[in-house]
Amino acid sequence: MKGCTVFLLFCLFSGTLPAQSFSNKTNSISVDYTRPVVATTLPEITWTSPKIESSVSTLESLSVEAMVKSDVLLKEIKLVVTHGEESLEKKIPIQQGQRTYTIRQNVRLQNGGNTIKIIVENVDGGKVSSTRAVLVGKDAIADAVDVSRRDYALIFATDKYDNWEDLVNPIQDAEIIAGLLKDKYGFTVELVENATLEEVTAKLYDYNTRKFNPQDQLFVFFAGHGYYDEVLGEGYVVASNSLMNDKGKNSYLAHSILRQRLDNIRCEHIFLAMDVCFGGTFDPILARNRAGEVMEESTDTQYLVKKLSKRTRKYLTSGSKEYVSDGIPGKNSPFAAKFIQALREIGGGSGRILTLAELNTYFQRLTTDPRSGSFGTDDPASDFVFVAKN
Repeated sequence: MKGCTVFLLFCLFSGTLPAQSFSNKTNSISVDYTRPVVATTLPEITWTSPKIESSVSTLESLSVEAMVKSDVLLKEIKLVVTHGEESLEKKIPIQQGQRTYTIRQNVRLQNGGNTIKIIVENVDGGKVSSTRAVLVGKDAIADAVDVSRRDYALIFATDKYDNWEDLVNPIQDAEIIAGLLKDKYGFTVELVENATLEEVTAKLYDYNTRKFNPQDQLFVFFAGHGYYDEVLGEGYVVASNSLMNDKGKNSYLAHSILRQRLDNIRCEHIFLAMDVCFGGTFDPILARNRAGEVMEESTDTQYLVKKLSKRTRKYLTSGSKEYVSDGIPGKNSPFAAKFIQALREIGGGSGRILTLAELNTYFQRLTTDPRSGSFGTDDPASDFVFVAKN
């Protein structure tokens, strides 16, 4: 036992093992102590599909894709699919002298819970494994919808600025929206007021470190000043401490950075709404994507099962490449007023669900040109749904 302890301490402090985030890449490390102890660097497994640790699917087959990297020559790669007590194992052939390998395999899944495990071993005996859980079948997913699903809202509202003109309605609008989401739709809401750029980016980083369940949804809302730089061809969110004469725009939150930060959050279903000037430039090419999806004839649960099995990255902005109104003091901005109206009017009685297609209809008569579409790794058939409490 003393020999094992010395070896472990050597591995932890000598720097021979690379630092890894086991929740993202590897879940398990194994070292065979029946063999001579050899200091080694462990292989690294990075998943592309399924990307998150737990997901749902209505399909009976799944494309598994992952990258294996190792500083030490690879010895063996195995793919194991488990359902209940049944387990199928496939050894993936690798060439001698290989240090990297991209796994691309189609696997058959069964209704209910499935576990997909990748096991990698190098020639020194260092072994790692990483797993993904996939819940398959509409009935199985439906059973889990009301049990584990949660909705979250992260709302940024700014009406006080150090260098820009103050606004009158963003925080009031945000408070009303936050109250409706919490009381009527059961969201867990976090409202961030008058944040600096550092506070905005720190909060987004916080959400990048969080874990979400497969059917969880995250709604992100920005209300305040926005800006578009014609020279740089980039749109920005203006923070409370953003400078007026900042040619490099280092005190602003670029839309390109915001897209990346949101896409990287480990929540399968994200919807961004922006009530800011030039919000439409969140889409770098200002491409129109306004074809609404007709609500299908199905039960609420059936609709949730179908849509929450597909990855969502949608956005909606109050205008295009243009200024938008803050509204009359003491009232709501035109965009916020329509959003609040939609939240209040839909979701009651037998129709508990407000879809993005239905939400978009509320903004068609605004004098501005609202933009909607997708970003990042969005599935075009996905949706974000606001589900009213019974």
